[in-house]
Amino acid sequence: MNTIQNTKIFVRGLEVQASIGVHPHEYEAAQLIIIDVELDMAGIEPPTEDKLVETLDYAVIAETAAEFALEAHVRLVETLAARIARWALDVDARVQACTVSIAKPHALVNADAAGVTYTLTRDD
Repeated sequence: MNTIQNTKIFVRGLEVQASIGVHPHEYEAAQLIIIDVELDMAGIEPPTEDKLVETLDYAVIAETAAEFALEAHVRLVETLAARIARWALDVDARVQACTVSIAKPHALVNADAAGVTYTLTRDD
C-alpha cells in the first residue's frame, strides 16, 4: 500500500500589540493584530527519535513572527505577512510553503476583522 503524508506546522491566534497601519491614528498607538502562520513541511519524515530537532519548533515560529511585528512601524499587513513567510522559507529548507494570515480585529466598525492571507511557495 502506497501512502502519502504531509505535515503542516502551525501557530494560530498569536496576539501582538503592533504599530501598524497607514492612517495617522495608527502611528500614535499600537493596536491588536492576530497572526496565523502555517508551514507546509511536505514530505518531512516523521520523527524517529521523538526529538525537537527532527521538526521545526512552533515556539520559534511564534517568537519570530512577534519580533517582526514589533521591530518597527509597518504600514501594510501585506508587508508584514510577506516578511514572516520569507523568513520561514529561508530558515529551513524543509519548509515548502508558508501561509501567513494577519487580522486587525478593530480595523472596521461593522466587521469582526480585516486583514490579509499571504502564501509563499518554494520554487525549486
